[in-house]
Amino acid sequence: MASFSKEFSKGITISNPIFILALGLCPALAISYSLDNALGMSAAVIFVLLGSNIIISAARRIVPNIMRIPTFIVIIATFVTIVTLVFQAYVPNLYQSLGIFLPLIVVNCIILGRAEAFASKNPVISSIADALGIGLGFALALIVISLLREFLGTGGISISLFEQLFNAGSLSFTLPAFSEHPLAIFVLSPGAFLVIGLLMALFRWIGQKKND
Repeated sequence: MASFSKEFSKGITISNPIFILALGLCPALAISYSLDNALGMSAAVIFVLLGSNIIISAARRIVPNIMRIPTFIVIIATFVTIVTLVFQAYVPNLYQSLGIFLPLIVVNCIILGRAEAFASKNPVISSIADALGIGLGFALALIVISLLREFLGTGGISISLFEQLFNAGSLSFTLPAFSEHPLAIFVLSPGAFLVIGLLMALFRWIGQKKND
């Protein structure tokens, strides 16, 4: 249990894929202008990472070294195909919004990196902990980035994902005074670089303070 907790917590803190390892920055930059996108991409990455880690770890002793990477890609692509079809069927608006970045999870360096560096060398339980920790770390980072970008760039936060899934009303929060003059740069690419850069600097500063 201690080992499970250790592997799980590493992905959120000292091995956070975005703020510490600087991995998976393409989707973080491209789709994090809305909270809906962040929630959808986070769910997709966690599902693919967890499923692929389990299968790769379970099969690690029977896959020849020469076939390791092609096998990993086929396994990952299978889970990505499942996610893509589910999103296309049940949340078509989110599917359209995520665009090419949903199928590109196949070559996401976070997924393939954990398969090669961890799941192929460790037992299933440890691989599950690693997948959940890294996936949750990615999700939390992406959600924080999208919250800041959407709020600063539009003056409010809106979640329509529940409306698409359950025919429920959308959730929204706005500050009227702020929404009249939003900082539109934050929903554009320069704003993404600015927010991610500042958050990475803050995360590393906090880490250094803890080590002092």
